[in-house]
Amino acid sequence: MIHLTWRERETVKKVKCVHTNAEKYMVKNMLTVGKVYDVKNETEEFYYIIDNSGKIGGFYKDYFQDA
Repeated sequence: MIHLTWRERETVKKVKCVHTNAEKYMVKNMLTVGKVYDVKNETEEFYYIIDNSGKIGGFYKDYFQDA
């Protein structure tokens, strides 16, 4: 149940959002192009970050580049 403590975990790394052009989902409401986000957890496909809503969200890595 690692997801319950993600907000308190230390940051793995920082990533910068480079686009919000999603094929399926509306990410432009949760991400801001050019903003740097703290990565709290990472998998092969996703970064788990604190998004614009203030909650943890999982987003595909192709929206970001290393900051």
